[in-house]
Amino acid sequence: MAEDTSVPSDGLTAGYAAVVWNSPAGPADLPNVAILDQTRLPHVVDVVVARSWKTVASAIRTMQVRGAPAIGIAAAMGVALAAHEAPDDSSRFHAFVEDACADLATTRPTAVNLFWAIGRMRRCLSALRARSAGADECRRVVEAEALSISREDAASCHAIGTHGMSLFSAGDGVLTHCNAGALATGAWGTALAPIFLSHRAGVRLHVFVDETRPFLQGARLTAWELMEAGIDSTLITDSMAAHFMGQGAIQKVIVGADRIAANGDVANKIGTYGVAIIAREHGIPVYVAAPTSTVDLSLASGREIPIEMRDPAEVTSFRGHPVAPTGMHALHPAFDVTPAKYVTAIITEVGVHYPPFGPALASAVASTQAR
Repeated sequence: MAEDTSVPSDGLTAGYAAVVWNSPAGPADLPNVAILDQTRLPHVVDVVVARSWKTVASAIRTMQVRGAPAIGIAAAMGVALAAHEAPDDSSRFHAFVEDACADLATTRPTAVNLFWAIGRMRRCLSALRARSAGADECRRVVEAEALSISREDAASCHAIGTHGMSLFSAGDGVLTHCNAGALATGAWGTALAPIFLSHRAGVRLHVFVDETRPFLQGARLTAWELMEAGIDSTLITDSMAAHFMGQGAIQKVIVGADRIAANGDVANKIGTYGVAIIAREHGIPVYVAAPTSTVDLSLASGREIPIEMRDPAEVTSFRGHPVAPTGMHALHPAFDVTPAKYVTAIITEVGVHYPPFGPALASAVASTQAR
């Protein structure tokens, strides 16, 4: 019997997808991309309907869609929209779509899945151009490629969840930071996938959710996903993690990743580095869950990972409401890099990888590229 990778009929992942491709309703219509606006969650469930690749680019920049895998999926669908918007003339068609690819690649600098997905779409377009495919065929093939990226990510997340389940035991207190659930991926999530699948299998865990200042992805998104799925969870401020580790309430830490260097250094949401240091002090394992598309073998270490600097106003205010004195200087690096020495294991769709990470990650990437 084939493995059941379907999304459960209850809980978040069944009812909400971060990015969805909608085919045209009639011959005169163009397709669109429905993006669940994550800046308005948890109190408002709103969907941005993108009929142009430029709207997709804006949604990525403004974090209406976020999470490394979901960003890659959105970008691929943005390229497919550009193909539908492009003129029929071959040279103008390819120039138009390449302009879209170039702009989409500037939307966020840290999540490597963005560049991986755009690179895959470019290779698809290049092959079509080499055999002089017409515009209509290009549109069909490029659209199919974007949908394949989405489906493959969902399957990868399910595999990550399956492999990761072995690392958790009933009754574990599990700390997660930021949001790495279904909202950040094609389905299931990365860091939350083992938690969702454990719950589905009857293994009860208790999740401690870091609020994840300043954008509050934990408080707004992860907490919402877990409540929708009926999973026991407790929201804490980022500064409470050490306290609860010291109290023995937390046995495991699991986070996602936006880029993993060849040596296993991990770029993830700002604050992850501190969590990993605290966990080491308390003898608590730290697991990183991410698909192989998040592994960047071109970078030897985390020192080479570009770190996105966002608007300081996101630190001094929240949703337009000031939380600091007027004129206060602030900085907002969106990510930090956790050195590989603080990471117990990295979970990909291929399996669970332990140090030394260099050979393990190279082998994992090679195995997926060979499929």
